[in-house]
Amino acid sequence: MPDLQHPAAHRPGHGDPDWSAMRRVLVVRPDNVGDVLMTGPVLRALRAAAPRAALDLLASPAGAAAAALLPDVDGVVTASVSWQQLDLVPGADPDAALVAELAGRGYDAAVVLTSFSQSPWPAAEVARRAGIPTRIGMSKEFGGGLLTHWVPEPDDGEHQVDRMLGLLAAVGVPSQGHTLSARIPDDAATPLAVVGARYAVVAPGASCPSRRWPAERFAAVVRGLADDGLTVAVTGTDREADLVATVAGDVGVPLAGGLGLGDLAALLAGAEVVVANNSGSVHLADAVGAPVVELFAGTETVDQYRPRSTTAEVLTRPVSCAPCRQLVCPFGQECLAISPDEVVAAARRLRAVAVR
Repeated sequence: MPDLQHPAAHRPGHGDPDWSAMRRVLVVRPDNVGDVLMTGPVLRALRAAAPRAALDLLASPAGAAAAALLPDVDGVVTASVSWQQLDLVPGADPDAALVAELAGRGYDAAVVLTSFSQSPWPAAEVARRAGIPTRIGMSKEFGGGLLTHWVPEPDDGEHQVDRMLGLLAAVGVPSQGHTLSARIPDDAATPLAVVGARYAVVAPGASCPSRRWPAERFAAVVRGLADDGLTVAVTGTDREADLVATVAGDVGVPLAGGLGLGDLAALLAGAEVVVANNSGSVHLADAVGAPVVELFAGTETVDQYRPRSTTAEVLTRPVSCAPCRQLVCPFGQECLAISPDEVVAAARRLRAVAVR
């Protein structure tokens, strides 16, 4: 069968980078906490292929905290990059300071990680301006020489971890497994005196309203888990304090804003079950091995993001408008038409598996 790849596309084995000779590699993923946690298998594979290289992660301010939990990250470059901003000043060069910082670090290669709906080309241009000689990324569209190793995209429905590992495989880096992992800091604080030895964690927040299961249903789940004899910790950020208080009610233990991400990792690791929306909390639970019930809105495709490193149940409803990628649902969130009883039942099933 003829080779139907674009003539500019990189072919495995043809001009692959010399990873063993590299001294400094930049992995680019300026996204949310969950996206950063899913880069763990990529960094593990790069560590094996380039054992002498320092591995740095270019992360957003939100994602930088997650980078500290990844065992194979040596350093973090934190930046609010232009291609992740909605409002830019005309005529300005929003990435000039980032270009200068990257140029001063002397990277041998930049690996640009994207979801199927993102483009690698803006990051590739920043890396080119910074003088990084090897620039690797995956894309549907052709972008000239901005990437030195342009890998055509796989099917859109592929899991995000497999997609990223596929990018590496195309440039000579074998997978070291797709399991997520997170390093719990030695100084992580968990409020065990508050939650006790047997507890569940409920995380009702999410990055946008369209991903949030209703607060009153989360509150009913808290009551159901408490009826099972569990202390229920309800977690969230400072900005989610009102949501956390509403969900905790008179039964749960509200923990809004009092935990750093490392503290949250330690808390999740000891939970009998975690209940959360499609959010960073799910990926963190996945990385520390906590059983998780996920309320998955139709903003994305389940198979691209489902937890695979722990026992999990993903609850959703098929709808014609999914995946919508809307920040606010214009309908009635039919994709999250799931009852609290269904969630409590799923939590009981996971807990039963854990004690066998």
